[in-house]
Amino acid sequence: MFALDESRYHPCLLETGGVALVLFTSPACGTCRVVEQRLPPAVPEGTHLFKVDVQKATGLARAFDIFHLPTLLLYRDGHFHARLDCEITAPALRAEMARVLAGPPEDEP
Repeated sequence: MFALDESRYHPCLLETGGVALVLFTSPACGTCRVVEQRLPPAVPEGTHLFKVDVQKATGLARAFDIFHLPTLLLYRDGHFHARLDCEITAPALRAEMARVLAGPPEDEP
């Protein structure tokens, strides 16, 4: 997973073609550490994975109204699609990503 901060968040996602998942996480969060381990094998092949450490990038966490960790945001070709709320298993995550990506992009929170 590639780490993003305030200065690289939007430019990096705009330059990244295809589907991208951004995990908002914290090293102090036990659930975050579990999700960070489960996420790579659960995502469809070709999905770009990024993470934001909310302890280092508090401005991003505030901008996206991140109050609960971990939080996953889904992008395609730099366009925000949704905040994902599903189990971090391959079947559940892939089904939710397909459902969301079938629709149009949304405005970022």
